[in-house]
Amino acid sequence: MSLEQEVIQACPAELFIGGKWRSAEGGKTLAVEDPATGTTLCDVADASPADGMAALDAAVAAQAEWAATAPRDRGEILRRTYELMTERADELALLMTLEMGKPVAESKGEIAYAAEFFRWFSEEAVRIDGGYQPAPNGKGRFLVMRQPVGPCLLITPWNFPAAMGARKIGPAVAAGCTMVIKPAAQTPLSMLKLAELMTEAGLPPGVLNVITTSHSGGVMEPLIRDGRARKLSFTGSTEVGRKLIEQAADKVLRTSMELGGNAPLLVFSDADLDQAVEGAMLAKMRNGGEACTAANRIYVHSSLMDDFAAKLTERMSALKVGRGTEEGVALGPLIDAKQRDKVAELVEDAVARGARVLTGGSVAEGNGYFYPPTVLADVPLDARVQKEEIFGPVAPLTAFDDEDEAVRMANDTEFGLVSYLFTKDLNRALRVSENLETGMVGLNQGIVSNPAAPFGGVKQSGLGREGGSVGIDEYLEIKYVAVALD
Repeated sequence: MSLEQEVIQACPAELFIGGKWRSAEGGKTLAVEDPATGTTLCDVADASPADGMAALDAAVAAQAEWAATAPRDRGEILRRTYELMTERADELALLMTLEMGKPVAESKGEIAYAAEFFRWFSEEAVRIDGGYQPAPNGKGRFLVMRQPVGPCLLITPWNFPAAMGARKIGPAVAAGCTMVIKPAAQTPLSMLKLAELMTEAGLPPGVLNVITTSHSGGVMEPLIRDGRARKLSFTGSTEVGRKLIEQAADKVLRTSMELGGNAPLLVFSDADLDQAVEGAMLAKMRNGGEACTAANRIYVHSSLMDDFAAKLTERMSALKVGRGTEEGVALGPLIDAKQRDKVAELVEDAVARGARVLTGGSVAEGNGYFYPPTVLADVPLDARVQKEEIFGPVAPLTAFDDEDEAVRMANDTEFGLVSYLFTKDLNRALRVSENLETGMVGLNQGIVSNPAAPFGGVKQSGLGREGGSVGIDEYLEIKYVAVALD
């Protein structure tokens, strides 16, 4: 048996409800595909609405006891999960690569990133505080406490199958909330394995329940409208996020939404060119461009455009494309045929409107859902890539002549997750950072994600923040107690 087969067979393939692995209603299953080959890796349970309700029942039943658990004990479970993930990083990374496609080196990076959320929130569990103060008239006292919001519904995407779950599970566990989590149908294995590890780390039955399903809306909407869950956290497209917010309004669920992005990357005339190219590579090609934080629109001062385009094209064209398990591969496949076809369609639209292809630009032949690293020059502002999230290895370049123009183009979008800028001028750096309409800014760097920092966007890129010292606040309610004094 090959190592790949061993890793797949060692991964649970059933629903995890109330601390037990169980089949879906009627024994239904869904196929998990290898995007590098288009072949089936394995089958996992395909949950029904009744299975989803059973998971919510388990979370509700476990809530009171879990909320009463000592914060230190909750933190120690998170700490042990961090240690287990670190110890088994190779196995977890290979599993992720098989189901999602990214190179193993990138998968290892995601495992380390995901594990850090557990370590971070293990330390936050014991820092949940409150307040005490005299009433302004001196005739009473105010007590302020923070308590778990209650059972949570968590929905995660396919592009970061471990990290996006860890970013939600970590603070929920630390705060004392129970959960039902639904990973994406394309990449359920990483979450199923994580549930197994957390059980090994000591997480009690019913605190974390995992349901895998090919019918997300049909399974999750009844749980959202049920009323017993009190929190909904979603990472995914803005289109789906809007629908979930509408559903959550029915029972006034607390929501946090990390939605779509359309990140601009600005390279000013005084930028360090090599630093800007390196930053663009990181911002564009992390996760093969399949990231909400990916640089979607690259605006370069006209005085630097030729040199920047040449250097970026050289770097992009040198990337080795292939199955993520192969030695030296820097870019794996896209997640499925639908995503590959969308990327191709966006490139074709840009070219039809006058953009020039500097490298790549056409669908690769053969099995799997591959698209080559692509650089487009002279991309007009009416091209679809200027408005729609690419989610692929395509770098569109557009020139600008002054700062106001660059900021105006950067802000000309309904999205506002992250932006990047490269300049040596401190005044400009601060001025532009303040004027960019995004929740995060990468200043002279191409990566902003960090478990110790608040991640989230503005406008139609979402609500709330994940990570950092404020990340746990999304899972806590504030209670005020008015105390009378004689």
